Amino acid sequence: MNPLLQYILLKRAKKRLKPKSGDQAILKREIVTELRKSHVEFVHSVKQMVFISIGVFSAGFGLNGFLLPNQFIDGGVTGVSLLLQVFSNISLGLLLIIVNLPFVILGARTISTVFAVKSIVAITALAIVVHFVPYPIITEDKLLIAFFGGFFLGLGIGMAMRGGGVIDGTEVLAIYLSRKWHMTVGDIILLINVIIFSVGAYLLSMEIALYAILTYLVASKTVNYIVDGVEEYIGVTIISKKNEEIRLMLTNKMGKACTIYHGKHGYDKLNGERADLEIVYTVLTRLEIAKLSTEIDKIDKKAFIVMDMVKDIKGGMIKRKPLK
Repeated sequence: MNPLLQYILLKRAKKRLKPKSGDQAILKREIVTELRKSHVEFVHSVKQMVFISIGVFSAGFGLNGFLLPNQFIDGGVTGVSLLLQVFSNISLGLLLIIVNLPFVILGARTISTVFAVKSIVAITALAIVVHFVPYPIITEDKLLIAFFGGFFLGLGIGMAMRGGGVIDGTEVLAIYLSRKWHMTVGDIILLINVIIFSVGAYLLSMEIALYAILTYLVASKTVNYIVDGVEEYIGVTIISKKNEEIRLMLTNKMGKACTIYHGKHGYDKLNGERADLEIVYTVLTRLEIAKLSTEIDKIDKKAFIVMDMVKDIKGGMIKRKPLK
C-alpha cells in the first residue's frame, strides 16, 4: 500500500476507536482491523466514483451526440427533461437537476442518505457535462440515433447504478410506488413511460414517439446488461466463517432482515464427519448491492456469495428505516 495512503487510513482508523486502557495487543489488533476496513472502504469508494464518472460521460455522449440535436426523447426522468427542453429555452442540464431533485430526496428517505449524495453528485456532473462538453454530432440517421443514443444513455445509467447512485430518478419512484400499490417495479416503469411517450406523440409526432420507444428499449436492455438484471429485488446467499459478524452488519448497519440456514460442508478430503455451518440469506434492492459488497469485504473477503434475481416479493421485513 502507498505509505501516504496507509498513514491517512491509519489516522482515520484511530479516530474510529474509543481510547481503551489495558491490553496493548488487543488495541493493536483493533487498529489493524479498522485499518483494513478503512482500506476496503476507500478502494470501493474510488471504484464506485470511477463507475459514476464513466456513466456521466457516456450518458452525456448519448444525449449531446445523438438525442438532443435531433429532438429525440427517451423514457423516464431523462425523457421528461428532453421533452421540456424542446418546448422551453431552459438548459437541459438545469432541467435534469430540477426534475431529478424530488426523486433524489425520495431516495434519501427510502434508500439511504449516502445513495442520495452519490446521486446528487452524478446528476450535477451530468448536467455540467451536457452543458459544457462539446460532443460531436455523430449522425442524422434516425434509426442510428435511436439505437446508439439509447445504448450510450443506458450504459451511463447502468454504470451510475454500479457506482451506487442514479442519474435518472424513475427507478427510485418506481421502487417507492411498488411498496404502496403492490405492483412490480417493471409495471410502474412501463406505466410512467407510456404516459411520457403518449405526451411525446401528441406534442411532437407519432414518428418521434415510436423512435423514442426504440431508444427506451435499447437503453433498458443496456442497463440490464450493465447491472446484471433489472428485477427490483436480489436474493443474496452468503457463506462465511464470520457469519455472525455478517448477520450483525446486515441487521444493525444496513437495517436489513436476514434468515440463517443451518447446513453442512459438502466436501471433506478425509471423508470424516462434515462440519456444520450457518448460511446467511437476505433480500435487497439492486441499488443496495454496492454497499453490501463493500461491507462484506470489510468482514471477510473470502466469503462465498450467490446472488439471484427475485421477480417479486411480498411480506417479511423488506421495508426499513433509511440508513444514516
